[in-house]
Amino acid sequence: MVLHPDSSTSADTGQASGRFDVEAMREQFPILTVRPYGKPLAYLDSAATSQKPQAVIDAMSPFFSRDNANVHRGVHYLSERATEAYEGARVKAQGFLNASEVEEIVFTSGTTGAINLVAETYGAAHLGEGDEVLITEMEHHSNIVPWQMLCERTGAQLRVAPISDTGELLVDELKALIGERTKLVAITHVSNVLGTVNPIREVTEIAHAAGARVLVDGAQAAPHLPIDVQALGCDFYALSGHKMYGPTGIGVLYGRRELLEEMPPYQGGGDMILSVSFEKTVYNNAPYKFEAGTPNLVGVVGLGVAIDFLTGLDREALAAHEHDLLAYGTEALLLVPGLRLVGTAPAKQSILSFVLDGVHPHDIGTILDREGVAIRTGHHCAQPLLSRLGLSATARASLACYSTRAEIDALVAGLETVQEAFG
Repeated sequence: MVLHPDSSTSADTGQASGRFDVEAMREQFPILTVRPYGKPLAYLDSAATSQKPQAVIDAMSPFFSRDNANVHRGVHYLSERATEAYEGARVKAQGFLNASEVEEIVFTSGTTGAINLVAETYGAAHLGEGDEVLITEMEHHSNIVPWQMLCERTGAQLRVAPISDTGELLVDELKALIGERTKLVAITHVSNVLGTVNPIREVTEIAHAAGARVLVDGAQAAPHLPIDVQALGCDFYALSGHKMYGPTGIGVLYGRRELLEEMPPYQGGGDMILSVSFEKTVYNNAPYKFEAGTPNLVGVVGLGVAIDFLTGLDREALAAHEHDLLAYGTEALLLVPGLRLVGTAPAKQSILSFVLDGVHPHDIGTILDREGVAIRTGHHCAQPLLSRLGLSATARASLACYSTRAEIDALVAGLETVQEAFG
């Protein structure tokens, strides 16, 4: 059984906690009533994008009919309402991450946009020939490619901390790679392929002792774990709205206030300036100097409601429910002949990646789809990790607040159909 160390399960009831009513939860997600090919939908692809509760759906369309106007630039009624909603979502994000100041919250297009922002601003200003950025073998492409691009331009080097065969970060090896030339450590909080939960606080302490900054990719952690950036001690934390029951095209970068203030702007244009002349532009303060142009207003509104949705849940009961499903799914999949789980670190969250003897993951996904089971197949934007594991692709089932044991049962039954098809 692979669970987070603080997890608990309730194997007798089939539900993680008497306080968590998964059927009532599912009623808040209208898309779950869709019947692909006439079959009940088992949506097990939430790590790619989560489904949206009715509250988020209901908040976005009315914005256009009630509040639509540009923010920060108008003195009229609609602009003031739009600005209030926009900045209100920033306050919600501050609370969600426990940032010490609201000015530490920058709206971005998502985790990818946030990481690129840091690479192009903090990274470009602080890295030079011979400096180093340290990542891990389990990173998503979005936490690899921006650093490669930066290193190519600056002459810095990208170093990679190894993982074990079970998918656990080898902390001692990571520590040994950090030296006086290490300027930044970029690490995922939860692996999108393995489900591994990394010891961010420990990594942060190691990095800070060497004078390095730490950026955390929190895309997969935000829907599942309480996040306290002050307790984690990280310098930057990035997340995506669409992974945490919100809309696509919107995300958050948390950055320490003093770092954001010293970083140069990322893009030029409206709202990131205090004044402009042909001779000189005076930039706005953080976070606004990183939010050039008209922002994704309705996306920010939807993100704010998604944060309300998550913070309104009993997070302890939710964690118990998701850990129960992870344990149940792990045990059920291990009984499938020829199936091997990929990623069995002791600290793990809501991801079940696997391979099946003699069947390509794409074929698994195609057959499961006709059974109403939606999973992800491929390299999951983590080709170096798959290469490290000696694989080109896996099948991945991922869990969320609306996932059930019945959906895992449907997955296992679908795998029996797969095996029948391939003899």
